[in-house]
This record gives sequence, C-alpha cells and structure tokens, in this order.
Amino acid sequence: MCSFEDLVDRVGSKWSVGILLAAAGGPIRFGELERAVAPISRRMLTLTLRNLERDGLLVRTAYPTVPPRVEYSLTPMAFELQAALAALASWARRHQADVAAARLRYDGRTA
Repeated sequence: MCSFEDLVDRVGSKWSVGILLAAAGGPIRFGELERAVAPISRRMLTLTLRNLERDGLLVRTAYPTVPPRVEYSLTPMAFELQAALAALASWARRHQADVAAARLRYDGRTA
C-alpha cells in the first residue's frame, strides 16, 4: 500500500511536477522533457519517469524504429492531477514577486 505521505512526496517533487506539466499537452519525447524541465540530469529524469510510470501516472510507449523512439503520455489519473498542478503553478507565477518581497522583509528583520 502507498502511504499518503509517500504519494504526496512523489507527485509534489520538483521534477515530477515539471514532468507532469510538460506532458499535459500530449505525448512527449525524452529529449523534449529534458529541455522542458531543465536543469534536470538525464539520470534524474530517467528515475523520475520510471517512478511516475510505476505509480500509474505516465505511460511509456516505445516504437521499434532506428533510432528507438519513446514517448510519455499522462494517464487519466495524471490528467486529473494535472489540473491541480496547473492551478498551483499558476498561483506560484502570480505570487512569485510577493513571496520574494516577503522574504526580503523577513530577512531584513532577522538580520
């Protein structure tokens, strides 16, 4: 059984959020994901993709071409999650400057 904490850690990680948001537009290839969630390392991207696939959030489709082509797509469960992640990302963009200003005020008081 997957604990609540484990699941929130998995889907809330920096790399998972970026990957799930990047894959929301439809099937996406490894290289496209690598660019979309930069500066992720190839190893971390591979591990995160495997974990998201294992958790049932991504589907990996390999095509028998030369060179091999692999695409990742969101599952229906991930599409449901993606709406919440998109709202969180939108909130973060809107309040980025507010948080930066609050940090400066706080740091000025505690220095």
